[in-house]
Amino acid sequence: MKLPPLLVVDDEKNMRLSLQAVLEGEKYEVRLAESAEAALRQIQQEEHFMVIIDARLGGMSGYEFLRAAAEKRPGLPIIMITAYATPKLAVEAIKAGAIDYLAKPFEPDELLHAVGRCAERHRLLAENAALKVRAGEGFRLEHLIGESQKIRDLRQLIRTVAPTDTTVLIFGESGTGKELIAGALHSLSRQSSAHYIRLNCAAIPETLLESELFGYERGAFTGAHRTKRGYVEEADGGTFFLDEIGDMSRSLQAKFLRFLEDGSFTRVGGTQEMRVRVRLIAATNRNIVEAIKKGDFREDLFHRLNVMQFRPPPLRDRGEDIALLARHFLKGFVAKLGRSIRDISPLALQALQVHIWPGNVRELRNVIERAVILEQSDLIQASNLPDFEVESRLRKGLGEPMDRSHSESLTDELIRFERDMILQALNSMDGSLEKAATLLGLSRHALRYRMNRLNLGSDGTVDEEAESGTGSPIR
Repeated sequence: MKLPPLLVVDDEKNMRLSLQAVLEGEKYEVRLAESAEAALRQIQQEEHFMVIIDARLGGMSGYEFLRAAAEKRPGLPIIMITAYATPKLAVEAIKAGAIDYLAKPFEPDELLHAVGRCAERHRLLAENAALKVRAGEGFRLEHLIGESQKIRDLRQLIRTVAPTDTTVLIFGESGTGKELIAGALHSLSRQSSAHYIRLNCAAIPETLLESELFGYERGAFTGAHRTKRGYVEEADGGTFFLDEIGDMSRSLQAKFLRFLEDGSFTRVGGTQEMRVRVRLIAATNRNIVEAIKKGDFREDLFHRLNVMQFRPPPLRDRGEDIALLARHFLKGFVAKLGRSIRDISPLALQALQVHIWPGNVRELRNVIERAVILEQSDLIQASNLPDFEVESRLRKGLGEPMDRSHSESLTDELIRFERDMILQALNSMDGSLEKAATLLGLSRHALRYRMNRLNLGSDGTVDEEAESGTGSPIR
């Protein structure tokens, strides 16, 4: 990352040129000014990552420059240098806003060390700002892909709720886009230009979660060598997204409930009550009703969070979006990996449509990435899709159904199960009807009949080459 120039201010020409030579020797870009007044004009006209200024100058002094620069360019790091160093003057310089204080004569390495710290600070701040911009770009409403009625309704609800400050609770299976909804809510909110802070409760050990949320004071525990701001402080004035809130311990839930009431909290190891104003969005993939019944989640916390509720549908309930999503991911991975794949074959689309997608949209994205890496033709072929054996077993192995907006009839579930079994058998037998029928314990004629009944043979899914086992595998 290229640094802006730094500014050297000294009324002695030889000192200016000496400092310039030392700094340019380390590849810093240097600007020079012979007075504090000229330096003030320069920092307003051009960006600088820091200023080095002499304490005593003709006209405005270095101390006066510190106070004026704090108004013109707040946060600009300034190093004070002087030939008349005393502890009192050093304290005065630091109080006035200097980041460091060097007494003449000083070693070049001493100066370069101080400048290096300012350079690193500038890089970190710039990288942090860039990351925030990129994070915001990834959460626009149009990234919620789909044309099914459930997705249309979801997008409209986001548009309606986003401009308010109301608390939001998002329920949904893993991979359904809970984080995407939270980000879209922030990007359309009145706080869109402020901080968007995210914390995953499941990713942080229970013993550390409180200090991450609310921060801690120096000496609060072993290793707390300095005071640290928590995530809620970082989000002040913006949006705080708390993912997997169902994994928060009961004891911390009580403290978090207090925070929700008025935004007040106390750092770990501290006594001073603090208060922030944030828009809270929480999410969980747990069955919250069961968690409340088991005593794992406080009912009063649930009611406090449950002002506005979102339920992104699982992918199996939005089958008409599968092809649209698959082609969206295909376009992205083709560009990223530099491939020349133009579309997905009908057989591959068929296999995607009949899969139950226990991992939802995230699983579909991974499947398309895999296929793009493996595919050698200009169409994604069914042979480069996984057989979904493990994924199907994961779904069938769940002790209870995931939270769904509606239940399918037994007939629908049986049809889905039968179609999935037949396609898996054909895939494992390289598309051979004869071998697939044997695997399923059916005659070839019986398998043909079932495939016709399930519309698996009327659209070119099976051809003569596939029947003989010489064609492309059917998945």
